[in-house]
Amino acid sequence: MNKGRTMPEKIALMKKAASYEVSKQFKAKGIYPFFREISSPQAPLVTVNGKEVVMFGSNNYLGLTTHPEVKKAAVEAVERYGTGCAGSRFLNGNLDIHRKLEEELAELVGKESALVFSTGFQTNLGIISSIVVRGEYVVADSLAHASIIDGARLSFGKKVHFKHNDMVDLARCLGNLPSGKGTLVVVDGIFSMEGDIAKLPKIVKLSKKFGAALMVDDAHGIGVLGKNGAGTSGHFGLTDEVHIIMGTFSKSLASVGGFVAADRDTIEYLKHFSRSLIFSASMTPANVAAVRAALRIMKQEPERIERLWANTARMKQGLDQLGFNTGKSETPIIPVRAGDMVSTFSAVIKLQEEGVFVNPVMPPAVPEGDCLLRISLMASHTFGHIDLALSKLEKVGLTLGIL
Repeated sequence: MNKGRTMPEKIALMKKAASYEVSKQFKAKGIYPFFREISSPQAPLVTVNGKEVVMFGSNNYLGLTTHPEVKKAAVEAVERYGTGCAGSRFLNGNLDIHRKLEEELAELVGKESALVFSTGFQTNLGIISSIVVRGEYVVADSLAHASIIDGARLSFGKKVHFKHNDMVDLARCLGNLPSGKGTLVVVDGIFSMEGDIAKLPKIVKLSKKFGAALMVDDAHGIGVLGKNGAGTSGHFGLTDEVHIIMGTFSKSLASVGGFVAADRDTIEYLKHFSRSLIFSASMTPANVAAVRAALRIMKQEPERIERLWANTARMKQGLDQLGFNTGKSETPIIPVRAGDMVSTFSAVIKLQEEGVFVNPVMPPAVPEGDCLLRISLMASHTFGHIDLALSKLEKVGLTLGIL
């Protein structure tokens, strides 16, 4: 017996862990595509297992994670404030730069006030679980992010899902709810798997018709859509009609954390009822400073967003011309339908061997047998990077029968 090894299979609670074999089976086949170790910054070229590959699996949409000003801001914040806050915002961990960042975020998305959280996942947990109470409802798109689903689970309200971007089904769901009950409609601005955009104008109309509050999770919309990267609500000119805007910092804004923006009363309420805020240590000084620097650069260099969209158009056009099924993608997130898990995982590993890094998407994020290769574009990609990826995707796609 190995020293220190427990025998979980003899404990009823632990049997599920002892009997889990799926990951082991894919590792044995040499096509396990998760937890790949990267030993370089999140840039267009990254190092995996000592080999340089082109990164098409990152959410670093504006290419700011390696920007000198962003890195400098993080270092200076550590020098001034230290490495951590040693407590929650609610008590001892509330810095002046937290407030300044919140003011800048509220201005960006056009709301009265904002509140930052330590992670994006915690942001959705904190908003939904505290704003929806017993006897009320959360109505979410069927492809809503896992943090939205878990936030709804943690609330004492009832969860209702409507078919993805299906306005007829949303109207049906809202119409079936008891009249006068508090209801929160929640959608992603850009959907993280399909790469399509929420039909926000129609969602706004239906929310108004049925007296529901509307929340947009703009994790993938900030820095991508709208003037200065303000997001989906700004893109459609509907900022005033969306009650709650949520965003994250781990994508365009080159850090980690999340925020919610709304009217002052809503933010004040969340400050005192959001458990994931109150009982979590606050964002580190380095993370806060990095976000603030990224925000400044995003506004000062709008050409980054223009390059992102030029790169997106080239990749999407190339994939479509090759005959890949990219679904309804209309953003820098482009899914390629690859079939079952074996084919998908094999494609990911073969592409990496060919020098291209992409991500697999498997159930429950997608239906069984409809796995995806998820391709993400960055402003810092060159057309040369994209053309290389297209050639390798064609080669691997033909080899595995995806094309």
